[in-house]
Amino acid sequence: MNKSCFLRNLFAVLFLCIFIFSGFAQSRNNQLIQVLVSPDKSDWTYALGEKASFEVRVIRNQVPMTDVEISYSIGPEKMKPLQTGKSLLKSKVSTVGSAADLKKPGFLRCEVSVEVDGRSYRGIATAAFAPEAISPTQVLPDDFMAFWSREKEKAQQLPLDAKMVLLPERGTETVDVYQVSFQNYQTGSRMYGILSRPKKAGQYPAVLHVPGAGIRPYDGSTQLAEKGIIALQLGIHGIPVTYPAELYNTLASGALKDYPFFNLDNRDQYYYKRVYLGCVRAVDFLTSLADFDGENMLVAGGSQGGALSIVTAALDKRVKGLVSNYPALCDLTGYVHGRAGGWPHMFNTADVSDAATAQKIKVSAYYDVVNFARYVTVPGFYTWGYNDEVCPPTSYYAAYNLINAPKELYLLQETGHWTHAEQNLKVTDWLLERLNKK
Repeated sequence: MNKSCFLRNLFAVLFLCIFIFSGFAQSRNNQLIQVLVSPDKSDWTYALGEKASFEVRVIRNQVPMTDVEISYSIGPEKMKPLQTGKSLLKSKVSTVGSAADLKKPGFLRCEVSVEVDGRSYRGIATAAFAPEAISPTQVLPDDFMAFWSREKEKAQQLPLDAKMVLLPERGTETVDVYQVSFQNYQTGSRMYGILSRPKKAGQYPAVLHVPGAGIRPYDGSTQLAEKGIIALQLGIHGIPVTYPAELYNTLASGALKDYPFFNLDNRDQYYYKRVYLGCVRAVDFLTSLADFDGENMLVAGGSQGGALSIVTAALDKRVKGLVSNYPALCDLTGYVHGRAGGWPHMFNTADVSDAATAQKIKVSAYYDVVNFARYVTVPGFYTWGYNDEVCPPTSYYAAYNLINAPKELYLLQETGHWTHAEQNLKVTDWLLERLNKK
């Protein structure tokens, strides 16, 4: 393996770690029993009115099982099933239920479970029906961008008051690593992150890594800096990101539990206001560095980070490109209109019985990624699958379809809220090409 290929693969592993440890990303379990569910079209994608059927295989020791009873349900994601039933697999491959279709653009999910030796195993497949025609349910407020322009201006009037603490134990021969902090959207409110930068004097491009949901420490991205890229891993909660994990676990179960719901009925106090403006301030910080080349800045993230990538690119034109992996916070009001909405599912009344109030819906419009998607003007790389149960694909297609800028979608239908190595290699290639580092 030559040096270039090695570095490319190393960079891909880095991005895999970023997406996995940035919230909710998950890999498939290598279980004894595998339940394989397959639509009858190889691309899992259908026209409206076209019928979709689902085939099921139950695999043990890589051999299909027979004479096992399965349970199945078929219906729109996150909604009440249209079909349910049980079936005895008499052959290695069986079709469950009757062929089904959708009359409106969206996704139809087949879920199959089987019990073997007292343990339950499960598999899913999700058929897409005209996904390119999915439109958002969320309303665009008349003053949407005026609101955010005003809030950005107010935040940027505050001194950054940037502070950098060298972390020598995390650096390398060629890279310095710091914990950094800077002032956010109001006096005393700070954002923290881990900055990795080349030691060698020069002018370098920058990547802002925005995090998935959760509360955690961060290690930094020395591999990026060794490639000649300034990297900032951002934390969003206003606390240092170098404490022992126990502290973050305590906050996740205590003071910051359910933070995406905090003050949802108040546009000026909703939790994500500090987050979105903090991402802009992170751009302020990166552009203030003497070794930033002044031009080449990208933002990347998955899940909540995928949402923040879109938001940051929409709010700050200094960002020249974005990577968004299965973005959260898209089309939050889907549930109000009888279809799946985006994570954190605040209007899924089965989970939060009092959430769907008129005021909360009104406030959500100012924070919904579909409304930021309308203002993205820079190239983007997007990747996801149809089997995502955390961020329903209906929700992120509602945002993606509104983006009127160069965009590349790398679709691996079977993936859920996790990524294949091939996806991370694609992300690597796209970023390196955009930063002229390949």
